[in-house]
Amino acid sequence: MLQTQFVSTNASSDARIAQHARQLSRQLQMLGERLFPPTSQKSMKTFTSGEAAQIIGVSDGYLRQLSIDGKGPSPDISSTGRRSYTLEQINELRNHIATVKPKDALTYLPHRRHGEKLQTIAVANFKGGSAKTTTTIYLAQYLALQGYRVLAIDLDPQASLSSMLGVQPEFDLREGDTLYGAIRYDADRRPLKSIIRKTYFAGLDLVPGNLELMEFEHETPTALVEHKTTADDIFFKRVGNAIAEVEADYDIVVIDCPPQLGYLTLGAVCAATSLLITVHPQMVDVASMSQFLLMTSDLLSVVRKAGGELNHDFIRYVVTRHEPHDGPQAQIVALLRSLFGEEVLAATVLKSTAIADAGLTKQTLYEIERGQVRRSTYDRVIESLDAVNGEILASVKRAWGRT
Repeated sequence: MLQTQFVSTNASSDARIAQHARQLSRQLQMLGERLFPPTSQKSMKTFTSGEAAQIIGVSDGYLRQLSIDGKGPSPDISSTGRRSYTLEQINELRNHIATVKPKDALTYLPHRRHGEKLQTIAVANFKGGSAKTTTTIYLAQYLALQGYRVLAIDLDPQASLSSMLGVQPEFDLREGDTLYGAIRYDADRRPLKSIIRKTYFAGLDLVPGNLELMEFEHETPTALVEHKTTADDIFFKRVGNAIAEVEADYDIVVIDCPPQLGYLTLGAVCAATSLLITVHPQMVDVASMSQFLLMTSDLLSVVRKAGGELNHDFIRYVVTRHEPHDGPQAQIVALLRSLFGEEVLAATVLKSTAIADAGLTKQTLYEIERGQVRRSTYDRVIESLDAVNGEILASVKRAWGRT
């Protein structure tokens, strides 16, 4: 039963808003404790032998023979003889197969090699509802499933990405547990390595977010006026400097930017080696994106004059929540393709209740069992997600010089 206590309408606006915030926070805490008790942790599903083989890129028969020969990790075998693997075991299999087949090691262990720079992908658009967080988490999980070492950074104070990855921003984080802790201007700054958290999704680590990130937006103007920074650690270099501390540990970093063009977003864009701009194909969203691009261009030109490096390997537009049979949406997608050509991904993320339904329990379609939603719906949406993420990965590989 929801408990409500209304504050008098005669109270000042700040008092009313503060009261509403406390009421909502209490209810969310109660709801969270029922759905996700403090002692509970998110866990990852297991994969059938066939699914594991498909992820790795070998035949199911090959994995079966490995199991029979006692090579590689031992799968869980059900009473009916069904074999299943955890994602950690799939990664162990990758290592084992790469050892057995050294000529094909890059196929099974695709980690970046010497001379291949860390790829940092910023997902941006200051229009709320353009599916930035959805795009970020599905891309990060897809890359981890492909065997890459991935770091996801939640720069949105609303922290939806953190929630999806098992962190309750209001209750699990202390001061300095977000990226703010690694980019703040005072002596309490921490190494990024001490902030990064492992997640239940093997191969995917997280820098969580919460409202603390807004401190950077508030403190940066003062730091600029009081000359608290040098040319090497000015605000738009701080995100990149923090990421550089852990560069050796990851292949790809994916940043979920806040829905505003502030100091955090500028820092992320300057740290990025590539940009993904999410687009919901509705006229009002495209008009908003136009303003976003104009403002971004103006601000980045100022940053460049101040010494910022803005050489992105690629910029891609990701069409999200797409309804292919909707006439107006088809016209907008065609317009974008005519304007930006190959910079608009050929694949689009289809609008589907399956994505939203999985999100209700803070899960993605990469996490849930295939049978939890209607199979035809699941297959259709997974196909679109894999196609989009596969295109992005192909751009990363080209940036590395791989064929």
